[in-house]
Amino acid sequence: MADEVKALWGQYLGNLQRHPLRTKAITAGVLAGSADVIAQKLAGAKNLQLRRSVLLMLYGFCYSGPFGHYFHQFMNKLFPPSQDSKTIVSKVIVEQLTSGPWNNFLFITYLGMVVEGRPWSSVKGQLKTHFPSVQLNAWRVQISI
Repeated sequence: MADEVKALWGQYLGNLQRHPLRTKAITAGVLAGSADVIAQKLAGAKNLQLRRSVLLMLYGFCYSGPFGHYFHQFMNKLFPPSQDSKTIVSKVIVEQLTSGPWNNFLFITYLGMVVEGRPWSSVKGQLKTHFPSVQLNAWRVQISI
């Protein structure tokens, strides 16, 4: 079994080198859909909402994977790749002040309007109510790691 996992991991890394954007998009889609299925099960759902999972999978495939790919390319131009702690901390700070809030804003909007089918006025109210705490909690988790 370990050899099979190693071989699959090697194939994944090879695809990541040969087709980085496609591989990241597919990975983000699979992870988003799987995470939603797991979240529904953990929440005690008797019947899975497959439409919701597919829409979240599409979000990962069409947005999260490609955005992360291009954002990190941009970050590597801003901060040449390095393992020194100053570069890593700088990248984390820039990401947390730019991409983090944008991604949280966009996800809440997508979830409300596309996945749940609510109108913009309702989503706007939810953003006003929930976005500050979502973002503060995201920063809190980053700091604690």
